[in-house]
Amino acid sequence: MSNKLPVLDLSAASAGPEARARFREELHAAARDVGFFHLTGHGVTEAETADLWRTMRAFFALPEADRLSISNLNSPHFRGYTRIGDERTGGSQDWRDQLDIGAERDARVPGADEPGYWWLEGPNQWPAALPELRTAALRWIDRLSGVAERLLHELLAAIGAPEDFYDKAFADRPHLHLKLVRYPGSAPDGAGQGVGAHKDYGFLTLLLQDEVGGLQVEGADGSFTDVPPVPGAFVINLGELLEVATNGYLKATNHRVVSPSGTRERFSVPFFYNPRLDARIEPVPFAHADRAPGVTQDDRNPLFAEYGRNEIKGWLRAHPQVAARHHAALLTEGSLVG
Repeated sequence: MSNKLPVLDLSAASAGPEARARFREELHAAARDVGFFHLTGHGVTEAETADLWRTMRAFFALPEADRLSISNLNSPHFRGYTRIGDERTGGSQDWRDQLDIGAERDARVPGADEPGYWWLEGPNQWPAALPELRTAALRWIDRLSGVAERLLHELLAAIGAPEDFYDKAFADRPHLHLKLVRYPGSAPDGAGQGVGAHKDYGFLTLLLQDEVGGLQVEGADGSFTDVPPVPGAFVINLGELLEVATNGYLKATNHRVVSPSGTRERFSVPFFYNPRLDARIEPVPFAHADRAPGVTQDDRNPLFAEYGRNEIKGWLRAHPQVAARHHAALLTEGSLVG
């Protein structure tokens, strides 16, 4: 299967002025024209990656009772294990199970006059049968946060913006999020939706995928293109807030996963690099602002400059059982602000 996404080497950004200029030119084109690319030269080693894969596979090999002991239905913060078929995208069932993990923090229960999105901040759930998972997952979050911060600086510089423009938005308590995901093969009814077409809510996503494939990216003509794995590379895509930040010059791109055939499993690990929940994303000044076409208008998916509002809308849609159990008030119309 041919690979149609650009492959960019982050180490070129440290290889001298000429190499850095070429890298930024390629990064600019990839982010503007596609919104997706492969990233090599990130510094994450094969040993670090192998350790995460090993621990992740051990989690999904646990008896179902151990996995369900940390069900996300227990968590008003949407943390924990989601059974196969319990998540929804575009209103349809996703045929995968997963573990949602964030920065390890105390529970935040918003007051009556505070935005409801503060529910997204809180503790993780960890399986007692696999204590090493906590260490491996939090180490991965810390490791990829450094890669993502560096990449965001390079991306802003590449479009002619101050590279530190959003540093304050990520200061103190960024909303970092990791998913450990298993696609168990095709659904019994033959539906191929591993996860439906969607855009990510925040700034940057760094995806580690195994050798099975199944990720697809939507092109300008509405067709979907396969994204086969590149050994040692992360798949990078831009989230909705970068579209908001650049008034549509950079666009979040729809993507989906087609279930592997039969009973073949696929594993992937997306990491989402996002600012503080209460960060308001101001427009970034950049060299090509006069060419920005405006933010995508979609009544079904309004984009908010306040990051927490953009995030909570997605969680309420994707996890209706958690929402119904813990957040009935947030499901009422107009309640996304609090």
